[in-house]
Amino acid sequence: MAATDRSPGPGEYAEVNGINLYFERHGAGRPLILLHGGLMSGETFGPVLPALAEHHQVIAVDLQGHGRTADIDRSLDVRLMADDIGALIDHLRLDRPDVVGYSLGGGVALHTAAKYPSKVGRLVTAAANIRPDAVYPEIREQQKQVNAAAAEFMKSTPMYELYARVAPRPGDFPRLLDKIGEAMARDFDFTEDVRGLRVPTLVVAADADMAPPSHYVEIFALLGGGLRDGGWTGEGRPEGGHALAILPGLTHYDLGDSPLFATAVLAFLDR
Repeated sequence: MAATDRSPGPGEYAEVNGINLYFERHGAGRPLILLHGGLMSGETFGPVLPALAEHHQVIAVDLQGHGRTADIDRSLDVRLMADDIGALIDHLRLDRPDVVGYSLGGGVALHTAAKYPSKVGRLVTAAANIRPDAVYPEIREQQKQVNAAAAEFMKSTPMYELYARVAPRPGDFPRLLDKIGEAMARDFDFTEDVRGLRVPTLVVAADADMAPPSHYVEIFALLGGGLRDGGWTGEGRPEGGHALAILPGLTHYDLGDSPLFATAVLAFLDR
């Protein structure tokens, strides 16, 4: 079997921005673009896909260098990957799909909505911090160890097993770790990107996430949320239809495949 023929999967490819972007479609209805976390792929949403696909046509994308999408000569940057999603929306001729992202995908989803508000219906950004200093210090120390040298130690993990099974070029795994490590080491502040959002946005986090709940409350406040009483008829809720969900009993690592996540997403998108 040739390297490019590994586990072709049931999905499709779209040539956008110089990248051969893999995606799968599930269900029918209003389109929902679903974006996974780092070192994951669209199929890691498997436990929640049936619930989401009951109500929507779910378009689960494998982001740059992840899953069945081969890497290209470009840094791993959420803003560049947002351009890929904007181009995919055009390629598929979608009419303002909702965009839902978790962790790395949450950052990509946020920037897709920020850069292309006319192309997006509603936004869900889950477990995505907007400043690196929001993350707990011990986690930031762990992130510094993510590089090609860690590849051998990760070969016993589910993340590597998934990558080795489906990636067009499994030998790129060390390169992916280097790129993710570099991305996490960069300084950034997406405060103004959040403040400028013009689509209804749901901010989601686990109650024991990678950053404290207060950080996600801060993000909600940038959208005008949590600053006053909502009122009997919701007249005090933030303008623009924004909302916040802190999901109980979860962590950063099991949030994206939790039934609570699907419930919160559907409640926001379908109300």
